[in-house]
Amino acid sequence: MRTAIDFSPLFRSSVGFDRVLNLLESASRIDAAEGWPPYDIIRVGDESYRITMAVAGFGADEISIVHEPNLLVISGKKTEEPNTQYLHHGISMREFKRQFELADHVKVTRADLADGLLTVDLEREVPENLKPRMIEISSDTPPDSGKRIGEGKSSAA
Repeated sequence: MRTAIDFSPLFRSSVGFDRVLNLLESASRIDAAEGWPPYDIIRVGDESYRITMAVAGFGADEISIVHEPNLLVISGKKTEEPNTQYLHHGISMREFKRQFELADHVKVTRADLADGLLTVDLEREVPENLKPRMIEISSDTPPDSGKRIGEGKSSAA
């Protein structure tokens, strides 16, 4: 059995770490409904990821994918068919909402629904000005670098 962790001391003693602390706090919460629908997160390449979610029975018009800054929200709501009488109702058609925290510069590139699986492809696209760059080291010495301290001053006192 897990107990809730109190993160309030961290909020009081830190500045600018709100997002990290919110992630820790939300990760520590336990929700019984969090297990549905099941999903996989797969690293496809160095900067590419795929979320595959089992959403059997849902159509593309019943699923919503919203990409906000640093957040991906996938939700589904089944529209009820009128005059349907179930003799046995074993396929779960309940509403769901899944949230995925995304790193900076991660974008949704594609979403597909086939064979009861929703596939969302993600890619990290770091802007050129934020990528590491090589700095060339010059072998030329500045013109005044050959002088020693005290040289060039007159010795007259």
